[in-house]
Amino acid sequence: MTPEQIDKLINEHFEYEATDNIDAVVAGMTPDAAHHVIPSPAGPISGHAAVRAFYTRLFAAIAGEKVTPVRRLYGPDFVVDEVLWEGQVHDGSIFLCDGKSGRVTFRMLHVFEFDGELVKSEQVWCDLAAIQAQLGVGAAAAAVAA
Repeated sequence: MTPEQIDKLINEHFEYEATDNIDAVVAGMTPDAAHHVIPSPAGPISGHAAVRAFYTRLFAAIAGEKVTPVRRLYGPDFVVDEVLWEGQVHDGSIFLCDGKSGRVTFRMLHVFEFDGELVKSEQVWCDLAAIQAQLGVGAAAAAVAA
């Protein structure tokens, strides 16, 4: 795939996420797609039903306000995408911050693999220390306060 084709797929995926369009997110993935958000307590999941359940929980837990691209690195059937995410956390348990909510800004790294024009794997790494510090959790919050 060309970088332009990859950009189209990824930008559509992110648009579906931004508009909480779970049906479109799932439709853009292979039936056995692997999905893993680190550090989500859900752990690695696969398949449309599990992906749908994850996004249902995610969209209830957070509300994105702005995503600023940092860099995108391309391979023949994969992309590594880094962004700065800004928004509201309504249910911090999605980020191991039970009982916490608030506004956060953090780096997020996606690694997508494709099978044709479908996502076959999506791995997402979130800057957990930044999220915890902003939500007032544990050592990360103490370090920011110092």
